[in-house]
Amino acid sequence: MNQSLLKSFSLASALTLGLGLSSLGQAADTVNAVTDPSFVPFEMMDKDSGEMVGFDMDILREIADRAGFDINLRTMDFNGIIPAVQTGNADLAIAGITITDEREKIVDFSDPYYDSGLRILVPAGDDSVQDLSDLEGKRIGTKIGSTSYDYLQKHLGDKADIKPYPGSADMYLALMGGSVDAVFYDAPNVGYFAKTKGEGKAQVVGPLYEGQQYGIAFTSGSQWREPANEALAAMKEDGTYAEIYKKWFGEMPDSQ
Repeated sequence: MNQSLLKSFSLASALTLGLGLSSLGQAADTVNAVTDPSFVPFEMMDKDSGEMVGFDMDILREIADRAGFDINLRTMDFNGIIPAVQTGNADLAIAGITITDEREKIVDFSDPYYDSGLRILVPAGDDSVQDLSDLEGKRIGTKIGSTSYDYLQKHLGDKADIKPYPGSADMYLALMGGSVDAVFYDAPNVGYFAKTKGEGKAQVVGPLYEGQQYGIAFTSGSQWREPANEALAAMKEDGTYAEIYKKWFGEMPDSQ
C-alpha cells in the first residue's frame, strides 16, 4: 500500500472510530423512561399534540434538562412498569409510583417528589359510604398492581368484591356505568376525576388513607439517580417545582 493510500485509510479509520465513540456517548446520555398513560393529571396523552403531558411529565423533563440526559419515553400498563425497570428494559419509571419497602428491594427510588394518599370515590348523592368500613359487601374498583389494591386486600379481603382494572379510566367508567359501587385509588387522581369528567356525577368521601410518597424508580445502581435528586432539590429551592405544582393542582400545601 503506498503512503498516500495508507494516510487515507488511517484518516478514514480515525473518522469511523470517532463517529462510533460519539454515537456511544450520545446513547449513554439517552435514558429510556416508561410511564402509565392513564394516571391523570400526572401523565396523560394530549389529543392535539399526541405527546404525553401532565405533572410527572413536566417534572421529568425539567429534571432531565438539569441532569443532562435525553428521554426516550414509552407507555405501558402500570403493572408492567416496575418489572420493566427491575429487568433493565427501562432505565427509569415515573407514574405516580408510591415508594414502598417491597419495591425498594428491586429498584432504586429518587427522593420523594409528591405527598399523596388514598381516597374513596362514589356516585354523587350516595350517602351510604363515609369510610372504608362502609365498603364491606360492596363492589370496589381499583387499579391492578397499585398500593390501593394491596390496601383493600389487607383491610377488606373477602369482605368486599374487589375488582382490579388495568387503567384508571376503566374503573371510573365502571363506576359511572354501575359495574362497581365505589372506586378506591390515589387521592390526586380521584379528586381530579371528580372535578373534571365526573363533576356532578361522582364525589370524594371519607378521610385520606395511608399517607404515601411518590418517587421516580431507577434501575438498581443507576448513575442517573443522584443527578436527578440534585435537580429535584434545586427545583424545589428555586421555585420551579412550586410553579409546576400550581399549574396542575393549584396552590401548593406546606407538606409538599
